This record gives sequence, C-alpha cells and structure tokens, in this order.
Amino acid sequence: MDDIYPSSDSIKVESKINYYSDGFDDNEDPFFLSDDDLVGGDDGAADALLEDIREDEIDLLKQKQQDCKILNATELRQRMEHDVAQVSAVLSVSKTEASILLRNYNWSVSKVNDAWFTDESAVREKVGLFVKSVTGSDIVSNKRKIIICGICFESYTSDRIRYADCGHLYCEICWSIYISTSINNDGAGCLMLRCPEPSCHAAIGQDMIDSLTSEEDRRKYSDFLLRSYVEDNRTTKWCPGPACEYAIEFSGADGIFDVTCHCFTSFCWNCKEECHRPMDCDTVKRWILKNSSESENVNYILAYCKPCPNCKRPIEKNHGCMHMTCRVCRYEFCWLCLGPWKGHMNCNRYMERTDTDDKRKKLAKESLEKYTHYFERWDANRKSKLKALADHQRVKDEEFKKLSVSQDIPEAHFEFISKAWLQVVECRRALEWSYSYGYYLPDNEPAKKQFFEYLQGEAESTLEKLHNCVENELKEFLDVDGLSKKFSEFRTKLVGLTTVTGNYFEKLVVALENGLADVNSNGTKGLEDEVEDSWHCDRCTYANPSSIRSCKMCVSSDIDNVSVNE
Repeated sequence: MDDIYPSSDSIKVESKINYYSDGFDDNEDPFFLSDDDLVGGDDGAADALLEDIREDEIDLLKQKQQDCKILNATELRQRMEHDVAQVSAVLSVSKTEASILLRNYNWSVSKVNDAWFTDESAVREKVGLFVKSVTGSDIVSNKRKIIICGICFESYTSDRIRYADCGHLYCEICWSIYISTSINNDGAGCLMLRCPEPSCHAAIGQDMIDSLTSEEDRRKYSDFLLRSYVEDNRTTKWCPGPACEYAIEFSGADGIFDVTCHCFTSFCWNCKEECHRPMDCDTVKRWILKNSSESENVNYILAYCKPCPNCKRPIEKNHGCMHMTCRVCRYEFCWLCLGPWKGHMNCNRYMERTDTDDKRKKLAKESLEKYTHYFERWDANRKSKLKALADHQRVKDEEFKKLSVSQDIPEAHFEFISKAWLQVVECRRALEWSYSYGYYLPDNEPAKKQFFEYLQGEAESTLEKLHNCVENELKEFLDVDGLSKKFSEFRTKLVGLTTVTGNYFEKLVVALENGLADVNSNGTKGLEDEVEDSWHCDRCTYANPSSIRSCKMCVSSDIDNVSVNE
C-alpha cells in the first residue's frame, strides 16, 4: 500500500537556461570560406570550393559582416563627443547645451536639428535651456556683495555663489550636496537634473557638475552619460554577455538580426535573446516562457495523477498495490476505479463512462509527450552547441600546437579546422531552434510537416558527419611523428564537409523563415530540387553538380599530391 504525491522537483521540466554563454568571432563568418582562410595558400581544392559559391551569396555574406560594428568605451565616447560637437556647430550653442539637447531627443542629431529649426523657443522651454540670467550675472560680478543662499540661508560673498541659466542663487556647498545626492541616489536620473527651485525647470549642465563635484561623482556622471548614449540610441545596444562592456551598432535592414560580439556572445538584435534563426522573436519568447513556466507540470499532473475521491488532491502512483491512502484526509480507495476500499471487491468489469475525464487526460498526455519530444532534442542540440564551442577553444589552445609539431605545419594553416568547429556551433544552433519551429508547426498541414521533418533529418545527418570528422578523425594526427599523407585527404574532406554543411543549413534556414512556401498539397519543391541536382562523393562527401562524373575535390587533391611528389 502506498500513496505518493508528485513533488515539484520530480516533475519540473526545465529551470533557468543561460542563453548568453556562447558565440563566435565576427571576423570568422562560418558561412564564408576564403581561399587563404581554408588552406593557407593557392590550393586547387579551395579554388574548386569557391567556384561553387554563388556571387550573390558572397555579396550577402560580406554585407552581413558589415551590418554591425562593435564599439568599446573609448570609441563610444568619441562618437558621443562628435555628435555633441556637430550639434554645437550647427545650432551655434555651447557643447553643454548641445549635450542637454541630445539627451532629450534620444541622441538623434537629425531630430534635434529638425525641432530646433522648427521652433527654437519651444525646444528651449521643453529641455530647460534659458538665456543666461543678466540679473544673476550682475549680482555675482560684484565681488564685495553679500548674498544669502536660497537653501541654507547662510551669507556668502558673491564669489562663492553659483546659479544656472535661470538665475536662482545658491552657495557652492549646497549646489555640491544637491548634485552629489542626485548622482548617488537617482542613478541615470541625474542626467535630467533641474534647478533646486521647485517651480523652476532649468537644466543643470555638465560644466557646472564637473566644477562642483568630486572626482568619483564626475566619473559616475560620465558613466551614466555614456550608458544613456547607448541605451537611448536606437542604433546601438549593449552586448548582453556576462561582464561584457562592448556596445554594438547595427544597421541591418534585410530582416536578419543575428550579431556576434568580441566576447563570443551571439544574440538577436531585435529581442536580445540568443540567435534563433529560423524562429521569429515572438515565437521564441513563447517557447522560452513555456520552458520556464509551470504549465508543463500541470499537464503532467493531468496525465499521470488522479485526484483523491474525497479531498480532490492529486496523487501519483509509481509502484505498489492498488490500495491507496490519502496522506491529507486518510481516505482509502482503489487506484483503478477510485471507489472506496472498504467493501471493495473487483473492478474488472468495463463500464462505459459518460464524462470527459478520459478524453481530457488523453489530450494532456499527448500534449506532454509532444512537448517532451521537441524539448529533449532542442536541449540536446543546445548542450552539444555549448560543448562544441568549448571544444573549439580547447583545440585552438592545445591541439593546434601538437598538430603543428607532428605534421610540421604552421598553426596558421589550421584555420580550416577552426572554421569547421565554428560551422558546427552555428549549425547546432540552427538545428536547436528548428525543433522549436517543429513544435509550433500546425498539425493540419501534414505535407508541410512531412517535408520539414525530411529536411531536418537530412540536416542532422549532414551535421553529424561534419561533427564526427572534426571531433574524432582529427585525433589520429595528433600523436603521429612526421608528415602524414592522409592529413591532406583529411583537410580536403573537412573543407568539403564544412562548405556542404554550411550551404545546406543556410538554405534550410531560409526555407523555414519563408514558412516552407514551396510546399503545396501536390508535393514539394525548392530545396529538395537543389539537393537532387547534386551528388555526394563517397570519398570526401563533397557535393558535386550532377553534370560532372568525377569529384572536383578529389581531382584537385590528387593533382596537388602529384605536384608534391614530383
């Protein structure tokens, strides 16, 4: 006899996931393989590869590399100062006033100029820029005049009195305390600091702040100003990587928002989640919310638990006899028929049920099984992606040195191995999100679902060949003394696999982003036709056009080997 309640720990599907723990160098685009990058010289195999990459694809990849620019703090300050100087020169205002104007217009030079030349007076009133007070200037210029501070009501000589453009007079001590308190308590709110007079909204400029505060407060204010320049600017964002201080300027307009920082963090510019092609941002948010919520625990309870007939608390049974005792109300009942155990005989006779409990439980179980199927594969590829990224770094740091010694080849010539690893990372990421894509595919479109699963299966098979080649086949060359003739064949095979896998996945992602538009009720076309128009070499797996009979990669490799032997 047993009575087991399901605990939240035992049925929780997934907790928090770190989506910002990986990425790759923006200078190493996994889909762009140059001649020198692949083999380090004028190798015929690289030429053969590059001939098969369409010119428009190369242009697209080069454009993709130019869509974003990674900026450090120094570069950001230079850009900010340039914008301030530009506004100051065009509007004939001081740099302090130009900075105030830009902050109020989200650092948009064009918006400031448009608003200023439309109605200068309205802009000045809005941002708190007034013409310098003549009265205040006359009073302070009289060095012998005694002035009472409007805050502490102490008497000071005029040389210890300060005022903003509005002309309200306060002593240096009160100004300093007022500004320092705002910097340390209000955070970024100190950038919109106004005159201490309650009825006055004159802006306090950086020149007054720098002259009245400590070095620490000046540093904090400068940092807040820099953060404002990034966070209020529509064209720049901070990298979401842990402890990363880079900002990224993005100008892409082709609908692809994937960017990669110098810290190896890759993320979507639009939603700041990890790169998730072919999924759109809204669906990604739904998927992440589903993974982190308790909704699947509810489905689990509905599918595998039964309510106590007396108190209705859910009970899970995972072993033991059918005699159950509720721990809450101590009610004894049969697990099979939920009838009272006292006087219970047999419940093997079938009785047709008229309620919808069975149907509801069946639907809940099917929903959970579907989610589990896609989540397990999504999570497995996510973990494999992170492992591949770590392996790539380990290979670069450790195995390149061993390989250089054993094969007597400079480490710079192993760039094709690095690119293969980065291709694996990128393809694992695409495969990861393809499972989320599959989960949300409508069940009432069987042709589209079938075609998607075919393409996904081909992608998995192709990626596994590349992953196995770069992970396992490389090991046999690490401890070999002297140049191995097989290493040239390995290089040819790996370069071919990298290109084939990258091209296939790029076409797959584009097809999924287009919603598999080529699929109709009569069949499929598009990517499948492109696959049928080529054949894969049994030796190196390179995809050759159907119009030729000999593998271009193998022929190039044989020519190279003959040249070396001669």
